[in-house]
Parts: sequence; C-alpha cells; structure tokens
Amino acid sequence: MFTMLLNHISHVFMERGSFLSEFFLDIGYFTAITMCYFLVEGYQYTRSKKKYACRLAVFAMISEIPFCLAFTKDGIIGFYGMNMMFTLLLCFLILLSIERIDNKFLRRLAITGLILLSCISDWGLLAPFFTLMFARAKDSKRRVKRTYVISCILFALYYFSEGIVKFPLGKSIIYALGAMAGMALSGIVIIYLYNGKRMEKGKTFSKWFFYVFYPLHLLILGLLRLVYLM
Repeated sequence: MFTMLLNHISHVFMERGSFLSEFFLDIGYFTAITMCYFLVEGYQYTRSKKKYACRLAVFAMISEIPFCLAFTKDGIIGFYGMNMMFTLLLCFLILLSIERIDNKFLRRLAITGLILLSCISDWGLLAPFFTLMFARAKDSKRRVKRTYVISCILFALYYFSEGIVKFPLGKSIIYALGAMAGMALSGIVIIYLYNGKRMEKGKTFSKWFFYVFYPLHLLILGLLRLVYLM
C-alpha cells in the first residue's frame, strides 16, 4: 500500500522528470503486479467467488469518484478512467471465465472483451497480462519467476522505447531499469520471502484494510489537490 501511495503522490503533486518523482513512480509499480499475484492466489483459496466478485464491484463503485477527484488534471473533477478495483474485478472475471465457460470460442470471446475493457481502466492491459501469466504459473515457483522476468523485460523495453526519444542512450537505459525496479522488488518478495501460507492472525484486518485504504487515500489526495488549486 505504501508504494502505491508514493506512486499516487507523484502523479498528483509532483513534476515529472525529477529524481524523487521518478523514484516514487517506479517504486509504485511494485503494487500492480503484486496485487495481480494475490488476486490469483485469492481466487484459488476463496470460499465464495461470488462474495469476492461482489466485494470488488462494490469497492470499485465506492472508489470511482475519489479516483477521478485525485487524478483529474484540470478543474475539480472529470472522468479519468476506471479505478484499480475495477481492473481487479475484470481480472477476477477473466479467471472465472477460464474456469466456468466450457465452450472455447465463448471463453476466448469473454476473455478478449474483458481485456479490451481494461484499456479504459487503471493499469490498462498490464493487469490482465499479469493475471493470465500467474494463472498459468499456478504453484510453480519456476513459472512465477519466469513471469516476473518476462514482465520486467517487457516493462523495461517499453520505457526504453519511451525514453530513447527524449534522452541520450545511457539515460534511456537508466530510465528503463528504474521503471522495472518496483516490479523486480515485487518478484524478490514473492519468490524468496513469501511462503504461500495465509496469515491467520489479523486476517480480517489485513483483508479489509486494503479495501478501505484504497478509496480513502484517493479521497484525501483528491481533497488536497483541490486545496492546492485554490
């Protein structure tokens, strides 16, 4: 959550290009791929997929106004796309489609539609890509590691292609490596520090903390942005 907060602070309040701004942005990329990993984990272990999906849907609706309030560039509020809870809901529905739709054509059609819908949502196509890769990896540490390596390489190449038109070669390489740092850190944590066991102590708090923190921190950032505009 802390890395996501830093990323959002950079997006809302800081000028792009400064070292601190780029550091906050890059370390924040830890969150997206980590959340997709735990979404796949949660999908496997949840007692009620219906309740899980409903919970994501409810908090996606709750979070939308704070999301747009925080990230609107000009004026008080405008549509800025769908928030990250909505993205996670789409990814959850992708997993559900894989499991529940037997007809191959209809399954692919549903998955394609959900992926396209993610284009108007936070994290865009990255979240469905991460989710599908982790779903294929299942419980294989080797496959999870490969997913992280592929994701880091693709992310670095994307940012290198963006940086090369603005910076010299050396700075473009640093720009690309910095962009993948948060993702690489997530890989280290998941592969080498996470034991795959659910935490029993404080389980309820840890589950609900994320759902409450996400819209609440966006609302606070959005209100601070309005104060800054005055």
